[in-house]
Parts: sequence; C-alpha cells; structure tokens
Amino acid sequence: MFLAGRRSGTVGTNRLSCVGERALKHKYSVGTRVYFTASNVARPAASGTYEIIRLLPTDGDDCQYRIKSSTEAFERVAKESQLDRS
Repeated sequence: MFLAGRRSGTVGTNRLSCVGERALKHKYSVGTRVYFTASNVARPAASGTYEIIRLLPTDGDDCQYRIKSSTEAFERVAKESQLDRS
C-alpha cells in the first residue's frame, strides 16, 4: 500500500532542528541528558543537568520538553533554546 508523502524506510530519519526550520522537529529525544539554563524570570538555582522525560508541542518557533532533575521532586517545562547537550 502506498501512503502519499512517505517513502518506505525513511519514517523518523529526518531530524531537523526546531529553530529556523518550517517543519519543526525536536532536537533531543526522551532519555537524553541536557543542561538547562533558566530564564531571567526563573530562579537561578533551576539551572543544571536534567533528563528529557517527554516531548511537548511547539511554542511558536521553539520546541518544548518536559524535563526532570534527580535533585527535584517535580518536572519542569523547558524550551529547546534553553537546553544544551550535557
């Protein structure tokens, strides 16, 4: 069966960066360790190493993630522009 717009063997192989691309794709995957830089509004203590828990829908031109630190009892939502590979 042929599905329009898909070629066999290519599903999920094209990973595009969120910023600057029309078709937004998440840069990081679930389980990836990242360094979170808190915004000026958030508490400075929030910056540090986190794990990607869930991929969330985009917010404008930036992908979003649910992240979790091993030192905190709760999860946070972070934009991709706030994350770097740990």
